[in-house]
Amino acid sequence: MTTAELERVAASAAPAKVTQTAAVEQARAIAEVQAAVTVAQQLPRDVARALGEMRDACGRLALAKQAFYSVKNRGSGPSVHLARELARIWGHVDYGVRELRRDDEGGYSEIQAYAWDQQTNTRSSRTFQVPHVRMRDGKRVPLTDVQDVYLNNQNIGARAVRECIYTVLPAYLVDEAEQLCKRTISDGEGKPLEQRVTEMIGGFRGIHVTLPMLERRIGHKRGQWTADDVVQMGVVYQSISRGETTVAEEFPAGEDITADLLSGAQ
Repeated sequence: MTTAELERVAASAAPAKVTQTAAVEQARAIAEVQAAVTVAQQLPRDVARALGEMRDACGRLALAKQAFYSVKNRGSGPSVHLARELARIWGHVDYGVRELRRDDEGGYSEIQAYAWDQQTNTRSSRTFQVPHVRMRDGKRVPLTDVQDVYLNNQNIGARAVRECIYTVLPAYLVDEAEQLCKRTISDGEGKPLEQRVTEMIGGFRGIHVTLPMLERRIGHKRGQWTADDVVQMGVVYQSISRGETTVAEEFPAGEDITADLLSGAQ
């Protein structure tokens, strides 16, 4: 976007009467954008360096564990945590969430999520309304606390930012990152499968998920679990820990989970 275009956008968005403080802020914002674009053009990214850094980062278990999400009935895939790390590594990518408007009486906020590759001038954005409610036990519970509304907006906005970032990043970069993270999780720092299974069961026990519940979700008994099962349940565990889903959603009660079976959980 050229300087003239930026100035026209700022002029059209400005109110008829602008205070001196607002005018200074508008000028600062325009200058900041111009500087970012200039730097991106004069110092283009080093693709070979970015690929090398991506491979190193995705080979680390700390990132790989957070690289995916899985929410029952809502999908699964690469997470916003991986998106942010790839954007940092790729360089010259600006992204974020803006709250454009909040209507407390109407009970909703208007949110914009965006990602912008300043070097190629590729931009992706999403503008949407977020109701001030939270789902609890299948029912909508209104949010009235300012902090709760803010956190709800940021949580939903983060999902939109994830999609925006992946839109502006090269597909080959994202695909290779996903494969490397899956391999890193599967290797599990060289730990034997049985040790990883035991650690996984202990982690789920801490959030009140029993062995019978895990066996029901996976579809077979503990002794038949594979490395892929451990990887998939690790993604579910991380999604629950991040508040993207709940134990009730991922492990709904069924007729085959009886009180006797639960009481015998290891």
